[in-house]
Amino acid sequence: MDQVNGSVVTDFVLLGLAQSLGMQFFLFLFFSLFYVGIILGNLFIVFTVIFDSHLHSPMYILLANLSLIDLGLSSTTVPRAIFDLFSDCKIISFHSCMIQMFFIHVMGGVEMALLIAMAYDRYTAICKPLHYLTIMSPKMCMLLIVAAWIIGVIHAVFQFVFVINLPFCGPNYVGSFYCDFPRIIKLACMATYKLEFVVTANSGFISMGTFFFLIMSYIFILVTVRKHSSKDLSKAFFTLSAHITVVVLFFTPCMFLYVWPFPTKSLDTFFSIVDFVVTPVLNPAIYTLRNRDMKVAMRRLTGQVVSSREMT
Repeated sequence: MDQVNGSVVTDFVLLGLAQSLGMQFFLFLFFSLFYVGIILGNLFIVFTVIFDSHLHSPMYILLANLSLIDLGLSSTTVPRAIFDLFSDCKIISFHSCMIQMFFIHVMGGVEMALLIAMAYDRYTAICKPLHYLTIMSPKMCMLLIVAAWIIGVIHAVFQFVFVINLPFCGPNYVGSFYCDFPRIIKLACMATYKLEFVVTANSGFISMGTFFFLIMSYIFILVTVRKHSSKDLSKAFFTLSAHITVVVLFFTPCMFLYVWPFPTKSLDTFFSIVDFVVTPVLNPAIYTLRNRDMKVAMRRLTGQVVSSREMT
């Protein structure tokens, strides 16, 4: 084998999700249908926000960016997983593995920061409605988006610089259908408990801290609304329920994957599928079904598309 980065390992072996042909076909249909749903659902939200001037507000601009990140996060693993279902040799090159890990954590870090930005947007809109347009100006919205991308890149680079230089000289079985820092670190030919702690702190503890911070933020908003007017509580809860659901769907798998002290292969696989396949397709449904403005805008956009086709 050629030396890569001073090591003898030039590729890694990924986990096969199914052994029987029947299960392979089931997972192929499941992954394919969900991935098509991820592409269509998230792009539909993006194009709706772009082409409908009624949605050119911070909340929907942040939502469109969240949809792009969901699509990107899913695309880092799902196409490869679909391809590997019927492959006898589930091998990924060293460089492809490193690239996959890097972009998974860039997208994950950006999504985490966007969810915080969206919580801040809802806090401003509900608790400080008279100052909303001043605080959440277009400039502030762009700053939040740029900051989210910077945080995502820093989050990924901080782990990547340690892993890329590790010596890999022996075992190369990843034990998952995609590459990720905790699994790759364990394959290094050196003591890596310090690096494992760095990854756990950078991905796990930050995910857990952000999750509880967001939940407490939404509780604070609801308590604030209740103090001013109990009649508005149900309306505020209806508005925030979509955000809370998305936060739970995103952070629960992350906490189990990076913090859970008793990991098992089946549990890791389940939460990975939820994180990369299920959550990205549910987010568009949650935000559209729970948001009247989005439903109206989508009907308006669909009507415009149908009208343009009839005219041609």
